[in-house]
Amino acid sequence: MTFLVGDYAAALNSVVLDSYMGFYHAPRPGRESLACDLVEETRCVAERFVLTLINLKTVQADDFEEQVSGAVFLTKDGRKKVLTKWQEKKRSDIVHPYLKQKIKLGLLPYVQSQLLAKYVRGELEEYPCFIVR
Repeated sequence: MTFLVGDYAAALNSVVLDSYMGFYHAPRPGRESLACDLVEETRCVAERFVLTLINLKTVQADDFEEQVSGAVFLTKDGRKKVLTKWQEKKRSDIVHPYLKQKIKLGLLPYVQSQLLAKYVRGELEEYPCFIVR
């Protein structure tokens, strides 16, 4: 999910919101808490994406390596597979539930950041969070 945090942090910076000051995730040195907050809205999309990669056997056991500490990470080839598929996924169309418009999934961080900025600045009465239906 760290790649999603980066996308949301860039989007938040583009609308001049501090990605380190979150509502739900407490501020902690080095953590972009507000970006983490917004990632929670799209967690189901990311989880479905990962499960699809596993179910279609795009990612398999040999794409992971266990570290001495016991942690398990993707190999270089595994990361390449996941990121390539994610870039393809970001080009897919979705209908935004609030805007009622078709957008590319990759633009979702920017749309949600713009909506949050409008809410913070008083242009919207409530923040329309992204909910998959």
